[in-house]
Amino acid sequence: MATAAEEQRAVILRGEDNVAVAARPIPKGFVIAVGGRAVEVREPIALGHKVALLPIETGQPVRKYGQIIGFASKPIAAGAWIHVHNVTAELFDRDYAYASEQAPPLPTMVPRTFQGFLRPDGRVGTRNYLAVISTVNCSASTSRYIAERFRGDDWRKDYPNVDGVFAVTHKGGCAIPFGGPDHNTLERVLAGFANHPNVAAYVIVGLGCEVSYAQHLVETQDLVTLGGVRKSGRQVEPVRPRVLNIQEQGGINKTVEAAVAAVHQLLPEANEWARTEQPASKISLAMECGGSDGNSGVTANPALGVAADLIVAQGGTAILGETPEIYGAEHLLTRRAVSRAVGEKLVARIKWWEDYTRLFGAEINNNPSPGNKAGGLTTIYEKSLGALAKAGSTPLVDVVEYAERVDTPGLVFMDTPGYDPPCTTGLVAGGANVLVFTTGRGSVLGLKPTPCIKVATNTPIFDRMSDDMDLNAGTILEGESVESVGRRLFEMILDSASGAKTKSEQQGVGEEEFAPWHIGPTL
Repeated sequence: MATAAEEQRAVILRGEDNVAVAARPIPKGFVIAVGGRAVEVREPIALGHKVALLPIETGQPVRKYGQIIGFASKPIAAGAWIHVHNVTAELFDRDYAYASEQAPPLPTMVPRTFQGFLRPDGRVGTRNYLAVISTVNCSASTSRYIAERFRGDDWRKDYPNVDGVFAVTHKGGCAIPFGGPDHNTLERVLAGFANHPNVAAYVIVGLGCEVSYAQHLVETQDLVTLGGVRKSGRQVEPVRPRVLNIQEQGGINKTVEAAVAAVHQLLPEANEWARTEQPASKISLAMECGGSDGNSGVTANPALGVAADLIVAQGGTAILGETPEIYGAEHLLTRRAVSRAVGEKLVARIKWWEDYTRLFGAEINNNPSPGNKAGGLTTIYEKSLGALAKAGSTPLVDVVEYAERVDTPGLVFMDTPGYDPPCTTGLVAGGANVLVFTTGRGSVLGLKPTPCIKVATNTPIFDRMSDDMDLNAGTILEGESVESVGRRLFEMILDSASGAKTKSEQQGVGEEEFAPWHIGPTL
């Protein structure tokens, strides 16, 4: 565990580290006492940035989290600021040691419950939405016009169990090879949202001549409406969803009117679903970090790791993504894999990303972003190690494709981009019914139909963006334990699953962020 320096000015994460992380701004000349050493700071160190605890010669490793995050590109004196000006990220071999490490025992817990919507397939919704699903960008505006007809509160008094009507719109659906990776991925994502446990009913809106045409989506993904079990317990046979194509309906206005009428017909059915007590094992938790800083791996991400362990201990599922942002730290997951085969699936995805980025003249380690660097992150390895803290300590039980449905309890890795919108879109399409998003710079993402809990890594960003942040993990820098914050986050997850609105939901955020991963060329 981390030990704190005098006045919590700096934190050392592992005994073998040769850097400490600023828990608050450190002025030049301040003497920090950390790890049994007294070090005079040679220059101002900003919040989240690193200070050298020992002299580091050129070519020697820089260590944080007990792991190599880079190598000194010039001699670094004790007390010096460590960042991109004196650290380089060189490729080095990792020992994957597949399935070699035994995970610590899960905490013994009293079974917990939440109030959710039990669906016929056994999954449980944390929200109860109606969706208007656009197959192509050409029907995006029309789908949005349909959803906007339900923005007011007049209809809600008759349907108190319905959380709202939202549009699923995007920029794709055409100019892609039919049956190719982008076509298949888009249809898998759209089906994931249509079949999501947080969606009670939906209509599909297309143009009529697109590559990703509606009937193909319905048939290949075997889409049916929930139908479901009514309050009386009567089983209803599922039916195909309502499809409206603009060209067949006679234009935008006629399509909007027909779809609005279809949604009105679905509202009574959706309203029959009611919250009932459900086991916490039905939580499927998506984990994301964005707008990261140097304290992401010190506060919010480890706290989320604690919460993820608690979800898994209840028999639930925790889904980790962002393949490019575990790069250089993947060996920590392969060692925790339940089998060599699972570990090799993860490494195969890493190799795919190396080839994929090389195809476009880029590098998978061309990261962190300018904002990440301003927040104190120096190399992709440092960022990846901090991001991986979200995964907690339980075994890696499976590795799945982007937007693939996740039904396996435990820690699961989904292959996704690191960019927040396509990553979270894939995680939610996989069935995640709660999303926790950690941020040090201040991301404001939300994604309907899944509630998004924002966790700030430091108190200044939490105070400055209090309308957007749900939990302050910066209290860890002020003396609260990671375990304590993680348990508070676990309770917030259960509350949100039971219907408590997150800050992003209160502000109506969550439709524009839908962004399926676009892999190949636009034709």
